[in-house]
Amino acid sequence: MSREAKERKRTLWWRFNRFLERHLPEGLYRRSLIIVIAPVIILQTIMAGVFLERHWEKVTKNLSKSLGREIGFIVQLYEDGPKTDKALAKLEKMANDTLSIGMHVEHGRLPPPKPRPMFSILHYRLSKYVARFTRNKPFWLDTIGQSGYVDIRVQVDKGLIFRFLTNQSRAYASSTWIFLSWMAGVSLVLLVLAVVFLHKQIKPILQLAAAAQAFGKGRDISGFEPRGAAEVRAASKAFLNMKRRIERHVEQRTAMLAGVSHDLRTILTRFRLELSMLQCDDSRMAAMREDVDEMQRMLEGYIAFVRGYEGEKTRRVDIHDMLESVRGDLRHEGVKVEMQCPPGLTAPVKPDALRRALANLAGNAARHAASRLRMRAWKEDGYLRIDVEDDGPGIPEAERERVFRPFVRLDDARNMDRAGTGLGLSIALDIAQNHGGDIELGESDLGGLKAQVRIPL
Repeated sequence: MSREAKERKRTLWWRFNRFLERHLPEGLYRRSLIIVIAPVIILQTIMAGVFLERHWEKVTKNLSKSLGREIGFIVQLYEDGPKTDKALAKLEKMANDTLSIGMHVEHGRLPPPKPRPMFSILHYRLSKYVARFTRNKPFWLDTIGQSGYVDIRVQVDKGLIFRFLTNQSRAYASSTWIFLSWMAGVSLVLLVLAVVFLHKQIKPILQLAAAAQAFGKGRDISGFEPRGAAEVRAASKAFLNMKRRIERHVEQRTAMLAGVSHDLRTILTRFRLELSMLQCDDSRMAAMREDVDEMQRMLEGYIAFVRGYEGEKTRRVDIHDMLESVRGDLRHEGVKVEMQCPPGLTAPVKPDALRRALANLAGNAARHAASRLRMRAWKEDGYLRIDVEDDGPGIPEAERERVFRPFVRLDDARNMDRAGTGLGLSIALDIAQNHGGDIELGESDLGGLKAQVRIPL
């Protein structure tokens, strides 16, 4: 196969996969239903459209041919025998007793021809065979006027008509519809059983996905237990083991940092005590105290960054009140703080952690804003969205990803954490991702930077 042919094959395969991805449902349960239902429907369609249709037509052909032959035989007996009233009565009795064909001898003319029914195999077949076996004698045919009966009238002589009012089952395979109904009914029952069983098998997978998503959002999943098939239970147990390892690692890290924090705070307390007892210049003493306070703030920032509020539980809180609290912390920053949040807006979050993230973003925005700062919150597409915007110099687009790295401080544009450690945005991003969300930086219509927090609901 040439290189061009292979490339064309890969392109066609890629387009086919893209078509399936665009048109198939996204959920595993719905896709599994298609896998179960589609083959059954296709198989039933093939059976009904090919095998049953041919069988139905063949049986109808044979039945119509047999009825036409019987009518032709009676007409032939009349023509070959004596044409007396006694002979006609005997022929009529024989036809009804022996053949059960429903024959009546009538005098008069044939009724005017009726419109031929469309798509009627029975009418087509009977017309063909009655004409053939009666040697093209004039006849009249009605396959739909009498419910359940076929009315055939043959003019054997001038003014003499043989009328055959016989059951439709003599010329038509009516049991085919019964067979189709049984086939459809049994298929429907089997499909219902398959859907119920499939739901039972898919449900543990959906529960595992929901538990993983909830764990990624920092929510409690204590009620989750492995269920379902052996492979699904194995995956669930592996997920729970991973969860325990992560929690143990976080717990050990937090315990270690708590010990380090306690020891360093003890040393800092001694520093403060010794500074208070020293006799030296007040300006030098104030500078040393500021250094100790700065060390304390740096220590708290490091610990908060590593700890990440892992131990806090998720609960539903009022976002409007949270933003009001953050705005209250900015009252001494010298900027106008606008807030757009509908009263009563609630969301399941870790309140202390989210408040700290918003406080970091709002504090950075306030320090670099020219005169305005705006906070907005709303729900959209299954997310809680919170914008923090300012009218300051902003951050170059090339630097927006780098500022989320720990200890990164921009000196040429915005010094995020000017008096701190360079962890403000890192802590905010860590908190957002701990909720299963993210933070995105962009340009604000105020002229400065816009930081949007997205938290899944």
